Amino acid sequence: MMTEGKDLLTVLWSGADVLRGKMDANEYKTYLLGLVFYKYLSDSYLVKVYDLLNDAKPDSLDEAQSVYEEAMKSDDATDLLEEIKNSMHYTLDPDMTYISMLNAAKNNLFSREKLQAAFNRIEESDELFNGLFADVDLYSNRLGTGDQKQSATIAEVIKVLDGADLIHTKGDVLGNAYEYLIGQFASETGKKAGEFYTPHGPAQILCRIVMVGQEQKKGLQVYDPCMGSASLMLSCRNYSKEPDFIKYYGQELMPSTYNLARMNMFLHGVLPENQHLRNGDTLDADWPTDEETEFDAVTMNRPYSANWSAAEGFKQDERFMDYGGKLAPKSKADYAFLLHGFYHLKQTGTMAIVLPHGVLFRGAAEGTIRQILLENGSIYAVIGLPANMFYNTSIPTCIIVLKKHREGRDVLFIDASKLYEKEKKQNVMQEKHIDHVLELYCNRVSVDKEAYLASFEDIKANDYNLNIPRYIDTGEEEPEIDLHQLSESIKTTNREIKEGNAVLLEMLEDLTFSKQETKDAVEELISVLRGV
Repeated sequence: MMTEGKDLLTVLWSGADVLRGKMDANEYKTYLLGLVFYKYLSDSYLVKVYDLLNDAKPDSLDEAQSVYEEAMKSDDATDLLEEIKNSMHYTLDPDMTYISMLNAAKNNLFSREKLQAAFNRIEESDELFNGLFADVDLYSNRLGTGDQKQSATIAEVIKVLDGADLIHTKGDVLGNAYEYLIGQFASETGKKAGEFYTPHGPAQILCRIVMVGQEQKKGLQVYDPCMGSASLMLSCRNYSKEPDFIKYYGQELMPSTYNLARMNMFLHGVLPENQHLRNGDTLDADWPTDEETEFDAVTMNRPYSANWSAAEGFKQDERFMDYGGKLAPKSKADYAFLLHGFYHLKQTGTMAIVLPHGVLFRGAAEGTIRQILLENGSIYAVIGLPANMFYNTSIPTCIIVLKKHREGRDVLFIDASKLYEKEKKQNVMQEKHIDHVLELYCNRVSVDKEAYLASFEDIKANDYNLNIPRYIDTGEEEPEIDLHQLSESIKTTNREIKEGNAVLLEMLEDLTFSKQETKDAVEELISVLRGV
């Protein structure tokens, strides 16, 4: 990350310090990330206004603010707003900008009502921003007791964030800083983080795998039906030669997380026309159905321990109907998520999904679904990850890679369970570990104790069980025991015990006693030591 990124992180994290202690990380992340995004939109807006009026960039946001205030007094104000709206998709009155809020905060004149009006204006400007700030509750008691303290808290965050230059910071740096904050909040949030964040190691493996062979493709379409903060999809940009042309399709159940994803998209510089995001239940109602429905790359870290209805009607659903009349169990929706993503994969695409190890060997309906996938050659690779990688579970997980209509039916197994470093509460995969996994994946050959390319006959002989230890022996051979050395060691130990007992006996026999019960106990011990 560039130097300005580090400075930016310092400022943004200082904003979190204002809120830390008033509420937990899962709550204050909403305020901080929401206000960062508002500042980004406002600052971008002022720069655009100045550019339209002067065909140049302003020397400062204060200068841009002054020019905007004057422009809104002119007869051309309506035309200016229309031009801005066409370009930015939203408008702000001069007293709704971040600079205006900042100046008010510095002079103890900050108004939550005015900030709320700014949020409302952005949300009402375009469907793209609808409900974007719904979770930023400016009137919450979490901010303090009473109107004055609540307003003061928000005003303080606004003043701190003034140190973040979001305009002159390159898009990737800003997006990465935002991503860093999301990761830090995930670390503090713990189990709740599963709603919105996939740790760096698994995320990079997923994205690098789905991008293999598709790096040069212009107009690549990426889909994540459980997108969280959209970090998985956005990571694909790092491995594309045409990142500005990637189209993102994502769905998220939690409204607050859905809003976070939308903000994340903008801060990574993704154009509005390349964002296709939806707030909804992935399994209950298939999406997308009326635009692009198949995608080059599908990434997924689905919710853990998720239930679903498993209603009989799903047996006629095109996503699930070709798997022996079986549905994923009601209490384990893992294969329902997998089949949903696989259904939306292009014939030439690649899908990678994080799942618990149970999907590799559980029987009944899951066993039937797994067998059909294997018979069709759909499962391309299985990668075992280290335990304790994710914030919402300590159990080991795996990555399953799927492809459509390939010629072979072999499956590559990779055991990456020992490729990690211990950091605080979590196990973390370093870049060297990630690189090694990708090397094993791309080479697609057997490597002792690390990888095994299993033929379909191998898999069939194992009753379609994909449990990794069946294919990769990671056990270490026990060293050969030197019996002569062991015998000599035992003799030495016995001799030392005998000598120690003799010394102890001598000491005990020299003792005198005032109580008969103590004397009796010692004499009993002496008898034991003599072997009597």
